[in-house]
Amino acid sequence: MTITRAVALLLLAALAGCGGMASGPPGGAAAGGRQPTAIAVSTEQGGRFIGLTGPRLQHTEPFLGVSGTNFYTLRTWIDRGSGETVHQLYVADSYAGTPRDWNAARDAQGRPLRFIPISKNEITCQPNCSYAEEFAAAIPEAELRNATSGLTITFTARSGAERMPSSARWSYGRWSRARRRKM
Repeated sequence: MTITRAVALLLLAALAGCGGMASGPPGGAAAGGRQPTAIAVSTEQGGRFIGLTGPRLQHTEPFLGVSGTNFYTLRTWIDRGSGETVHQLYVADSYAGTPRDWNAARDAQGRPLRFIPISKNEITCQPNCSYAEEFAAAIPEAELRNATSGLTITFTARSGAERMPSSARWSYGRWSRARRRKM
């Protein structure tokens, strides 16, 4: 992968984190107790990149009751020119207290995954500080394909915090079919 392509993919990842999608309530269940299943499709840079984004699932309660906070989602970026595909487990984490500074990811077997820092913002420090961080882990295609009962990725922070969102709600077969339809 060229540096330009890597930068373009990271920029796309950062921009996609700003987009809005409907999110489900805590625990990942949609209204009526059903699991959300929609895969959103987007195109970027004049159609050169295709983004597939799974449903947003809560990893903790929405921060201060604000919807669209504290969620995770599986997403895939496809470069239509080269055919290169990048899979990510993306996390948005808003919290009060000392900075967590998320900086690493590993799979369920403890193998390190490429950690992708996307943004870190101080929301306010009056009277106490609160922060919003966005980050992702790159998931190798083979690992996604072999995760028949879902993926569990552990994110760790310099503060000692850990977060373990699970993508068990998506099957590789469904994700792969959606990707093939959009190529």
